[in-house]
Amino acid sequence: MLAGRRGAVHHAPRRDHEGSQIHKDGRADYLATNGKIEVAVALGLDPVTAYAASAPLPKHIDELMLAGFLRGEPVDLVKAKTVDLEVPANAEIVLEGYIDKDELADEGPFGDHTGYYTPPEPFPVFHLTAITMRRGAIYPSIVVGKPPQEDAWLGKATERIFLPAVKLTVPEIVDYDLPIAGAFHNCCIVSIRKAFPGHAQKVMHAIWGLGMLSLTKAVVVVDEHVDVHDYAEVMFRVGANVDPKRDVLITEGPLDHLDHAPTLQFYGGKIGIDATHKSPAEGAREWPLEIEMTPEVRALVARRWAEYGIDLDAAAGNGRIRQDARPLRRLLRR
Repeated sequence: MLAGRRGAVHHAPRRDHEGSQIHKDGRADYLATNGKIEVAVALGLDPVTAYAASAPLPKHIDELMLAGFLRGEPVDLVKAKTVDLEVPANAEIVLEGYIDKDELADEGPFGDHTGYYTPPEPFPVFHLTAITMRRGAIYPSIVVGKPPQEDAWLGKATERIFLPAVKLTVPEIVDYDLPIAGAFHNCCIVSIRKAFPGHAQKVMHAIWGLGMLSLTKAVVVVDEHVDVHDYAEVMFRVGANVDPKRDVLITEGPLDHLDHAPTLQFYGGKIGIDATHKSPAEGAREWPLEIEMTPEVRALVARRWAEYGIDLDAAAGNGRIRQDARPLRRLLRR
């Protein structure tokens, strides 16, 4: 029998595990019930509806409502056969059943999006009451592991779709980036319109109190003109603008369920790095001006690249020469 959320194979014909993690609403609902919760697992949906199931919405905001908003039309639903729930009509396969309060069994180990095997852990048992499917149904799956993997684009979709909601809550935020290599919950780079001393620290704490972003392990704050998606530029700002004694904040708080690094599961250290320009009010000396080419010289050079005999990488964009460390690494390995 196929597992409800993990796609693993289990030996019991009508029982399996429901992968409910401690920080998710499903876990809270499970802990609040006095008896059993009916469950329907829809597999093989249109891409938008499948994505919406992973979206970090506020508690009890319907994922199907978000799917309808993103699709521009409602998601067609039909009544399930054995549970009092509605399911997407276009699903390839639907698993129906229930979970009983306090009935747990070990699940795992799994190769996870963290790039490590998640050890066995007790999770609720999913009792199967029915399977319905389309003719010639296709079972969908996904490959996870060391990033980047297929799930990287689900995370990037969430990053972009939820930017307006993040900015509505913390309006000084200009943009943010959740690096794929950081498995999304390990690092957040955020640019802000800095208005007062300690503003970067204010935003760090706001992120650590904001929905699923509260699980972020490291927050890097830069000024509004910095491109948070250009990791080389961000690294330059960290190197140039940070005094570790003054600008690095170490604190603690909740961490992702699957994070194996902290001493205690679910809870551990966090780091905030203020890579913004500083003012004397923040204990800094007079801040120097950045080196900047005048618009006239920039335009002159842009017109004469070919004359200089320098080929531009068109993919780099903006007249930049793409920096690639791979040839250097190959040279150093010789």
